[in-house]
Amino acid sequence: MTHKKIVFVSRKAPYGTNAAAEMIEAVLVTAAFDQQVHLAFLDDGVFQLARAQTPEAIGHKPFAQNLTELGEYDIDHVWVERESLAERGLTEHDLMIAVSLVDRAAMAEVLAEADILMSL
Repeated sequence: MTHKKIVFVSRKAPYGTNAAAEMIEAVLVTAAFDQQVHLAFLDDGVFQLARAQTPEAIGHKPFAQNLTELGEYDIDHVWVERESLAERGLTEHDLMIAVSLVDRAAMAEVLAEADILMSL
């Protein structure tokens, strides 16, 4: 079986729409089919990784716990764009999981090397 490098790109804030939760669900389903799955967080997508979220306060169900389970699905490649964090006042220490922090140029390379790009 040939494994495809599938990169899911998340640019949306965690709440306000279902986009972020649906992306994580798609990631986990794809990983269950034994594919090489990577996650890339850019723009407002970096907020999905922030600690201390209280989605219940705005009437949403929490989905962030799914992010802490990525390793159980053999998803070891989580990329975060350094500039997106900085532009939103976040640092790597504000994130709930370990990530590979890369600059915009390196993120462009990650995306260019993908066999399949999925974005919501």
